[in-house]
Amino acid sequence: MPLPRLTRRAVLARAGLAGAGLAGAATLLGACGRGAADSAASGDQPRRGGDLAVAFQTGGSQETLDPHAASLFVDGARGKALFDKLVDLAGDMTPVLRLAETLEPDDEARVWRATLREATFHDGSPVTADDVLYSFARILEPDSGRRAAAQLAPLDLDASRAVDARTVELVLDRPVAEFATALAAFGAWIVPAGSEDFTAPVGSGPFRFGSFTPGGSLVVERFDDYWEGAPHLDTVEFVPVNEETARINALVGGQVGYAHDLSVTSARTYADESRVEILAAPGSLMHAFAMKLDRPPFDDPHVRAAFRLLADRTELVDTALAGMGEVGNDLFGKGLRFYADHLPQRERDLDQARDLLDRAGADGLSVTLHTAEAGGGLVDAAALFAEQAAQAGVDVRVEVGDADTFWADSFADGAISSYRSGVMPIATHIGNRLLSDASQNITRWQDEQFDDRYAEMQRTVDDDARGEMLGEMQQQLHESCGLLVWGFADWLVGTADGVHGVQGAPPNTLEWARFDRVWRD
Repeated sequence: MPLPRLTRRAVLARAGLAGAGLAGAATLLGACGRGAADSAASGDQPRRGGDLAVAFQTGGSQETLDPHAASLFVDGARGKALFDKLVDLAGDMTPVLRLAETLEPDDEARVWRATLREATFHDGSPVTADDVLYSFARILEPDSGRRAAAQLAPLDLDASRAVDARTVELVLDRPVAEFATALAAFGAWIVPAGSEDFTAPVGSGPFRFGSFTPGGSLVVERFDDYWEGAPHLDTVEFVPVNEETARINALVGGQVGYAHDLSVTSARTYADESRVEILAAPGSLMHAFAMKLDRPPFDDPHVRAAFRLLADRTELVDTALAGMGEVGNDLFGKGLRFYADHLPQRERDLDQARDLLDRAGADGLSVTLHTAEAGGGLVDAAALFAEQAAQAGVDVRVEVGDADTFWADSFADGAISSYRSGVMPIATHIGNRLLSDASQNITRWQDEQFDDRYAEMQRTVDDDARGEMLGEMQQQLHESCGLLVWGFADWLVGTADGVHGVQGAPPNTLEWARFDRVWRD
């Protein structure tokens, strides 16, 4: 089957969603359904029963099912099976209510009141406002490093309260116009009050815990009392398959029914293969090289600027992504709301790069670029960029590390590394990865005035004014930050023949890895 060649911008424009978003003081109403559209589209009806093995890259023997410690894609997929959030994100990054039946801010977007659905945990106990407050307090524990903490930081837990069992009032220490999207943060799962042991976790998600071995498989079983209706499948087994070639081989060979995070090479190879179907979410994955600003040589802004001019982005997309993507402009979120598309596209300029390196006293510069087979295109892009840099006299030595530990290693070590990110709202990306105290700040970008500007943007309810501030912040990042964003890839997953209901959705959104809507022949 030929793969679609649609840009993310085109998809959003076609759906009329590119400019959509949360109006500052609007009441959100729930949006849910049971995949009837999928069924009708396939000409088939969902069938109850059956098992599904799904292949993901995992984190090895140190893994945990603590949903608040989630950091990898597989953590997000497991969390979605076992737990729920108050809010999740649609493919265009607008909020979709989940456990929250309604969510309404006051006029200043400082007090947010949520009414919970009538939902139960897997042990039969109801999901209550106290569970919500406990979960957020646990995420915000000092020095925990939990990923959702950055977005939930404005919560004033002392002032927040349970109005009744199903109503929670969330009070912020400052107005936050887009707090609904903060509630959809990666890892913002709701757990029963008092939960600390997650060896056999209890959640309110569509599947209940079956068995788990760290570094091995997780088996989850259908939860018949799920608030949105029971899943079709009896069980889902999350199988660790860290090498992409092994994942596609397991899919083609019938060992698994779903393979996550496939390469463009596999997509091209198996485009016409009847045993599998490749599903694409266009432009959903940012590809970059991350330069750390707190160490040589990238503590010098001239060197960072020179490296941005060394890259031939078109060649990187055409080669490392086999043309299945589009070029980047050193900014996250191309095609999303508030993206600074007014900034000129940065082009390769070797003469200017040499001049900048000369001004930095970095003639004959040699650096090590760390990468790994931890995702499609990473190693190929690193090798190609090294060739491009050599044309300006820069020696970039590519070091291929352990795929199992690469993401953790690259945060701590080295001066420049391969980097990628799934889609999320632009404000979320800045809050999680570009503020001075952000736990995911790989480039070590630190600017007190930038942090203050972000806080001011959060307080601004007017959409136009908030967009203007985000535009100014992106311009600063475009000029000075350590992210060399060279492309946006289509996000690719595969399903086996006879597996239905999987959508080609951006990672970490509501419809991504949503196995409660999947059925088998």
